[in-house]
Amino acid sequence: MLNTSLAYIGLGSNLEDPVQQVEQALYALDRLPLSRCVGTSSLYRSQPVGPQDQPDFINAVAALETRLSPLALLDQLQALEQRHRRRRERRWGPRTLDLDMLLFNHTDIDHPRLRVPHPLMHTRAFVLGPLNELAPHLRLNGERLEQWLAPLGNTITRLDSKRVFE
Repeated sequence: MLNTSLAYIGLGSNLEDPVQQVEQALYALDRLPLSRCVGTSSLYRSQPVGPQDQPDFINAVAALETRLSPLALLDQLQALEQRHRRRRERRWGPRTLDLDMLLFNHTDIDHPRLRVPHPLMHTRAFVLGPLNELAPHLRLNGERLEQWLAPLGNTITRLDSKRVFE
C-alpha cells in the first residue's frame, strides 16, 4: 500500500467465547477499509485489570498497515467493537471485544478521543507481552519492550493457538 502508516492494535475479550471473539476481530481488522493486517501475536490469557469479579481475558496484538488517519481508524475500531456487541457498562468491566490503538507510526497523538502511544500500555503485561512477540524491535520511551515487561512479572499465559496471520 502506498502512503501507509503502521498501527499496532491491542485486542481483548472475556465474554461470549473470548478466543473466538479475538480471532474474528483479527480477521475483521484485515478487512477494514484502506487497511490490511500484516501480523498478529499469539493469543494470551490474563487476569482482569480492575474488578476481579469477571472472567480472565484473552488478548492479542495486531500490526495493521493503513491509509486511514488515526481518527478514521479509531472510528473503524469502535464500529468493529459495536458489531461484537460491546457495551460500556463499567470501567474495566467485562466485554465481548476491546480494541485499543497502541501505536500509530512513531506519532504522539493527544486528542480528546485518542491518545497514542496508549497511555497505560507500559503498565500492562497483556499488551507488552504480545507486542514484544510481534515486534521485539519496538522501543517505548527509548527502552526495549522487554525492559518494561520484566518488572510486571509473569502475569500472562501464552495459549497454544496458531497465529491467525503468519
